[in-house]
Amino acid sequence: MSASKAILAGGLIGGACDITFACIVWATRGATPIRVGQSVASGLLGRDAALAGGVPVGLLGLALHFVMALIMAAVYYAAATRIPLLVKRAAWCGPIYGLGIYLTMNYIVMPLSAIGRHGGSGPLYLVIPEILVHMFLVGLTIALFARRELLYSRRNVATSTSR
Repeated sequence: MSASKAILAGGLIGGACDITFACIVWATRGATPIRVGQSVASGLLGRDAALAGGVPVGLLGLALHFVMALIMAAVYYAAATRIPLLVKRAAWCGPIYGLGIYLTMNYIVMPLSAIGRHGGSGPLYLVIPEILVHMFLVGLTIALFARRELLYSRRNVATSTSR
């Protein structure tokens, strides 16, 4: 596996877990996956434009979600190449990173977006599972894929230099 494959795997799988959770939660309220995508796109386009955009905007939102997940995976991977603790203790650092992702998205990114408010509000029975999904399905997934690649590449470097 290469760095790009580790970032792709961590970002796409972590992102898929996150968006699947969102789709399940919002389906209980009657929303479709396209509506969930429109909600993501509303950060870029604004609420009214996103809702008026139909299926193309919903698909744009889903694509934006995965782009953000890939960026999150790339940031962790880049940091892990410089901070050995992120590789050595990935099972601890990943969930902490996931919590950081949740807090950053809800209290920095969303208020600065066209949405203009933080998304971390709501009933605890929804907020707590969102936090846990980000910690264990997004952050941990990203960290474990980065760890796997970095340990593998270090073993290959050590093997090739010892010859």
